[in-house]
Parts: sequence; structure tokens; C-alpha cells
Amino acid sequence: MGDEQPTGCVVVVSYGDPAMLRDNPVLVVPSAWRVVVVDNRSTDDARRALRELAARYGWDLIEPTSNLGFGAGVNVGVQHAVAAGHDVVLVVNPDAQLELAAADALAAHVRANPESLASPRVVRPDGTTWFAGATIDLRTGRTQARSSNPTATPWLSGACLATTSAAWARHGGFTDAYFLYWEDVDLSIRWHREGGRLDVLEAVECRHAVGGTQVSGASSRAKSPQYYYFNCRNRLLFARLNLPPRARWRWIWGALPYARTVLLRGGRRQLRHPGPTLGAVARGTLAGISIALRPSPPHDAGGPAASG
Repeated sequence: MGDEQPTGCVVVVSYGDPAMLRDNPVLVVPSAWRVVVVDNRSTDDARRALRELAARYGWDLIEPTSNLGFGAGVNVGVQHAVAAGHDVVLVVNPDAQLELAAADALAAHVRANPESLASPRVVRPDGTTWFAGATIDLRTGRTQARSSNPTATPWLSGACLATTSAAWARHGGFTDAYFLYWEDVDLSIRWHREGGRLDVLEAVECRHAVGGTQVSGASSRAKSPQYYYFNCRNRLLFARLNLPPRARWRWIWGALPYARTVLLRGGRRQLRHPGPTLGAVARGTLAGISIALRPSPPHDAGGPAASG
């Protein structure tokens, strides 16, 4: 008993067709890693298919009765992992692929650096780098892949993150109120402010089919309405939870230019039939402004129970 080694747990939040999970080696190749899959229910067929995969590969399957959103779903999965006694948690997007050696390298790093929140270098299917660290200017709300701005704050993508279970608990995990998008920026900012480390292991690689669960069928670049709505809304939710009132007003004034930037991420072809897209952008922007205009939350409101 005393010679047992701690083991890591992979947490995945599944939504839609679960077939993509079979492409991720850390989920399907036998290893010491435990796998917890949280099913953010989309359809009955998808849930049945996920049950079959979980039985085939020995995953722990958690089945909420509704779609919890990404951050809340991860929190439920991590709670399950911690209760099972795992010392390391590895959060991986359902449309990502991570080799076992890469997962083991991330686990070794955070065990050696217990206050680290660590990300691999995330690459697109063609091998080009999609994420290798990013910053956000809290004065303007501008995010950049890399920045020479000495006042910018680093953040890590939620596509693939590793940390110790103890550090996750200390820093509070994801904030449930985001539902989708910006929860990784929020976690990173809180982690950084509270003295934790944000590390990118550039020698470790994760392959990510970016937006694999959120692409619309309208064109090769168009996004889902949820993508537009929550990106516009959650930028201002982040401002409310993390910024003083004066800084928050700067972000509110920048809401329309930001909305245009988000809209154009889906390409101009989608604008031939812009109704649902523009509607989602407008609703998300208005919802975000409404949230940002509310009084500042209590000091600890950035934790998982924050309301939006």
C-alpha cells in the first residue's frame, strides 16, 4: 500500500458527436491515466454513443441532466477526480489529441512545480502553432498571442491544461457563470494574481481541431451562434468579475469594435445570410453590457460559484 504511486486523471467535457474522442490517444490507449468524461447532453443518440465508448474504454462517465457549459462541466469532472484520490488533473478539449508521453510530461512538470498551471504548445491539424502562450492587456481588453507589453498579463488556453488537484482547489477552478469561452482567461488571471505559475511547455505538443464542436455548417469558417453570443457576452462578464469600475467602462466602450472582430472570425461569406449570426452577436453584446453595468461583485466572486 505504501508503495503506490499517485496517478493522474484526464477530464474531458463532451458535447455533440462523441466519435472525436476516439482520436485522442490519452483517452483510448491503455495507461495509468484515469479518464473522466462529463457529457454535456446534446441528443439522446449522442448520449447512447458516448455510453458505448465509455464502456469500451473504461471511462468514468458523468451524465448531468442538462448542458452545464464547459467550465462547470470541467469542475464536476475534477471534483470526481479529486474524490477518487488523483493528484494531477489534465483537462483536454474533446476535439484535441494528446499522446501519452505528452500527458506524462505535463504531469511530471506540475508535480515538480505544484503551483503551476501548465499548457503544452497547441498546434492545428496541419502542425502550425495555434497557441504557445498569450497575454491580455487589462486596460484595453486586447488579447495577443505574444506581447512585448510589460503591463500585459499572461493567460493559458483551456484546450489543454494540467495542474495538481491541490492547486486547482486552492485557486477555485473555472467560474461556472461563463458557460463557454473566456473561462480560461478568468482562471489564468486569478491564478496569476494569487501567486501561481502559468507555464507553457513548448516541447510538449497537443493537436487541436480548433472549434471542432462549434463550427457552423454555413461555411468552412463560420461559427455557431453560441460562439458569437458567448464570446461577446463573456468578455464583459470577465470585466465585471475582474476589473474596477473605471476600467470596466473602457471595456464597455470597446464592445462594438470587439463584436465586429468576433463576427469576422467566421469569414465574410457568412454575411450573405447574416440574420442568426448578427442576432447572436447583438444579443451577446447587449447581455454583456447589462452584466458589466451591475455593481461590482464581492472580492471572491471570481470563483466557481460566481453568477452572471
